[in-house]
Amino acid sequence: MGRRRVPELYRAPFPLYALQVDASSGLLIAAGGGGAAKTGIKNGVHFLQLEQINGRLSASLLHSHDTETRATMNLALAGDILAAGQDAHCQLLHFQAHQRKGSKAEKAGSKEQGPRQRKGAAPAEKKTGAETQREGVELKVENLQAVQTDFGPDPLQKVVCFNHDKTLLATGGTDGFVRVWKVPSLEKVLEFKAHEGEIEDLAIAPDGKLVTVGWDLKASVWQKDQLVIQLHWQENGPTFSSTPYRYQACSESGTFLGLGTVTGSVAIYIAFSLQCLYYVKEAHGIVVTDVAFLPEKGRGPELLGSHETALFSVAVDSRCQLHLLPSRRSVPVWLLLLLCVGLIVVTILLLQSAFPGFL
Repeated sequence: MGRRRVPELYRAPFPLYALQVDASSGLLIAAGGGGAAKTGIKNGVHFLQLEQINGRLSASLLHSHDTETRATMNLALAGDILAAGQDAHCQLLHFQAHQRKGSKAEKAGSKEQGPRQRKGAAPAEKKTGAETQREGVELKVENLQAVQTDFGPDPLQKVVCFNHDKTLLATGGTDGFVRVWKVPSLEKVLEFKAHEGEIEDLAIAPDGKLVTVGWDLKASVWQKDQLVIQLHWQENGPTFSSTPYRYQACSESGTFLGLGTVTGSVAIYIAFSLQCLYYVKEAHGIVVTDVAFLPEKGRGPELLGSHETALFSVAVDSRCQLHLLPSRRSVPVWLLLLLCVGLIVVTILLLQSAFPGFL
């Protein structure tokens, strides 16, 4: 048997590393690039419009935002503010989409308005806007503040996330430090050493606690800069001296967990039981760099159609794939009760027939 085919939703002109879904506008945001190397591979953030067409979920390029020499490796979304990890910096982007009135003129591609910055300029120096119009929709993207968030020997921001009320964002990178910043000013409010080596993932709980995982095989919970509790893989799990293990992040939608692997496989699990509902081996054939569920709010239900959930995945192969979980058939409670009553009646009739005078 051949490899199971997965719908290819979109193919970018560069490797894809990060993915976000804006539920309110139905935008799928994919980012990546070839970095600063002069290979001819561009760097950018692509805004895709999700739509249901003839019963199928599709995506069309609405806007391409040029990030010049900086590939975007990680993203976090807070309303209409996008935090993009680019090399050792975090760049805030503001985007706005609305219906265009009257004009038939369209601006194609990712042309930025205003003077082009000199090559190699620091992200903080850019303060330009960009605009694309397509099929009656106008999207404007503007570079806001930028700040250096990692200071290791080979600095790289590896993860970024917003807090519950979107007033703060936290970053982590190769130097092992967590840094917390105000939004949108990017004024630093907290900094502490969380791991020996790279920070692989972090999250901020509604109560303000921070959870971090790192290449040192540890997962930690922090109250500001104070360690609350810590897990260590070699102490709390199986130990294989010849195999390096570390915690791997998954995306969640409350009910489901989505997982992408280094071999390109994609899976969907039930969150509370970890029962596997969907699995495609080597869907991408190369490392999956990010996954994201179609949100269950906003335009999510409208775009989902008859399916139970939808998972998007991106990889270094430049493809964004769509993984659909069909609705699992369930028997209504009223039908179960009716069947039970019917079974009881049939049993009584059989007993009456076999043993006259039973009742």
